[in-house]
Amino acid sequence: MSDGNNGRGLRPDGGTARLVLLIAALSACVSAPGEPQARATQRVQPTTSTFPIKPVANPPKPYQALAVDQRETPPPALVSVVRNLGQSFNGKVGIAVRRIGSDWTVAWNGNLLFPQQSVSKLWVSMTVLDAVDRGKFRLSDTTTITRKDLTLFHQPSAGLVGSSGWTTSYSDLMRRAMMNSDNTANDTLLRSVGGPEAVRSYLARRFIKDVRFGPGERLLQATAAGLEWRQDYSIGRNFYAARARLPIEARKRALDNYLASPPDGAAPSAIVHALAKLKEGDMLSPASSQLLMSIMSEAKTGPQRIKGGVPAGWRYMHKTGTGQVLGARSTGYNDVGIMTAPDGTSYAVAVMIGSTTEPIPARWELMQAVAKAVAANHEKR
Repeated sequence: MSDGNNGRGLRPDGGTARLVLLIAALSACVSAPGEPQARATQRVQPTTSTFPIKPVANPPKPYQALAVDQRETPPPALVSVVRNLGQSFNGKVGIAVRRIGSDWTVAWNGNLLFPQQSVSKLWVSMTVLDAVDRGKFRLSDTTTITRKDLTLFHQPSAGLVGSSGWTTSYSDLMRRAMMNSDNTANDTLLRSVGGPEAVRSYLARRFIKDVRFGPGERLLQATAAGLEWRQDYSIGRNFYAARARLPIEARKRALDNYLASPPDGAAPSAIVHALAKLKEGDMLSPASSQLLMSIMSEAKTGPQRIKGGVPAGWRYMHKTGTGQVLGARSTGYNDVGIMTAPDGTSYAVAVMIGSTTEPIPARWELMQAVAKAVAANHEKR
């Protein structure tokens, strides 16, 4: 192929001419030695004094190759038991088990979204503690709850709210929300920390996927029942009475819509991933992580769920969730937590029953069987 010059010398036209003009223009921009650079702008290099480095509240831990457990294959017997439990249960169920410090998860329907119900209180408390870590929130501060703040279903704190309200600390509210699953305590924390968007933002910042957070207890439960929320539903049995007046088909349609795409839906595998990160100190500061796990270890709810199958010598910290019932169908019957063996090895566990007609003892049996399988197949260090 020709190079475009046909063997002749270069002529000052075409590309060559443009190149000559470009070199001349660049030369004009450079001052001769000793001459001032009239149009040159000196750039100031940033330093730590002009742009101080601010440490984040909870930075990710540095990579440590030797800290990773090399046993990356789950016990085959555990895989088999989890699969058999999931297949044989009469209802939609999700199961996930993750050994903390390793990189495997055993799951059945692990990536499907199941209604969390009160499991979502875990994310509210994490968001509050993250705000504490960043200096934007203090657990020692107090707030006053009035009757307009009441929610529905399980809210023991409602009995403390008189005509002039009830004042307590955010620390007390967190304990009530996590240990007793108090809905009013949890919704008060949620409002104080910035609402549902603050929780979603926190989960995104900590890279937790496949965990949704709904609109708050009142709107979530009213919509799942086929109602529009009214504040007088928070008093006595008013909500139950209003729900009972609805045609059964309307209630069934609303509940089906909720279960088809729960606004508080979460995947069991995502939950155990988040619990593992909590245990490893990647969700909160060390002090906040320890505080939350200490509160979870004192939970009063669900003693016959996963906890009922945890053997002697093991420890278990958790959060339960329970949804609405329509006829023989129960929804959102959950337990998620961390099992720790006597040798210190921990497993994040989640059992989520989206919908079932099985009685409560059968649900307990399923959850306890998962705990027993984890313990039976534990490989000691």
